[in-house]
Amino acid sequence: MAVVAITQSGTENSVLALVDQQVKSLSSVLSRYQGFSGEDGGSKNCFGRSGAVLYVQVPVGTLVKEGGRVVADLSRVGDEYIAALGGAGGKGNRFFLANDNRAPVTCTPGQPGQQRVLHLELKTVAHAGMVGFPNAGKSSLLRAISNARPTVASYPFTTLKPHVGIVHYEGHQQIAVADIPGIIRGAHQNRGLGSAFLRHIERCRFLLFVVDLSQPEPWTQVDDLKYELEMYEEGLSERPHAIIANKIDLPEARANLSQLRDHLGREVIALSALTGENLEQLLLHLKVLHDAYVEAELGKGRQPLRW
Repeated sequence: MAVVAITQSGTENSVLALVDQQVKSLSSVLSRYQGFSGEDGGSKNCFGRSGAVLYVQVPVGTLVKEGGRVVADLSRVGDEYIAALGGAGGKGNRFFLANDNRAPVTCTPGQPGQQRVLHLELKTVAHAGMVGFPNAGKSSLLRAISNARPTVASYPFTTLKPHVGIVHYEGHQQIAVADIPGIIRGAHQNRGLGSAFLRHIERCRFLLFVVDLSQPEPWTQVDDLKYELEMYEEGLSERPHAIIANKIDLPEARANLSQLRDHLGREVIALSALTGENLEQLLLHLKVLHDAYVEAELGKGRQPLRW
């Protein structure tokens, strides 16, 4: 989260928060901004130039809060929010011209602009969100199917912030997939920075539950993950999703696969992010989920998220 103090001391124009797709985090946002001042009026009844608009570029998915209240949700490229308005311009001496005052020398200064303290919070926006416990192999999987290069290591909590990778299909179609940092049991109670991680899932249109198939009773991972999502936000676990059983290259994982399918009673995509085995099935199913999302959005008269 970024805390921004904004002062608009100029006249007429304002400070705008503008979504820029090239900006990926709030790290470039300064803690204080001051708008540009307008210019004085001139002779021959000339008005002074208004202050230029100051744009603060923020990433897609930025929430703007003031006093704990959300005042803007900048979830699409090109979205804007007026963070501070400039004050009204002053009145020159011609304004005071009257029949009994043919040469007025009175004038008034411009009014001060707004001063605000805003909190900026980023919630990652993506088509698909990969959800799983630490070391389930989400980062390795994202590297395998997209151009993203998150850090991969053998210790838990390698990923501390979401990474978004783009999966390319024919016809210039692009699907954004987010690697959500690992969730632990009790995350909805903010254990292990749970709330900071779970909030990113809210903006994902559909989910990929990534299970470590080499662990005993892997179906409990799915149950626990859905429970944490449901406790955080009702209905979040019911979004369209797929079950991804990772690490099928390990001997103990193959032995668990049939039990996982029996317990869940639904399709499970078994693959290996390490060796690339069966990644094609995931890519095909990812497109099916995306196409269903696009059709549903268009059916509601809304424009689907595009990258």
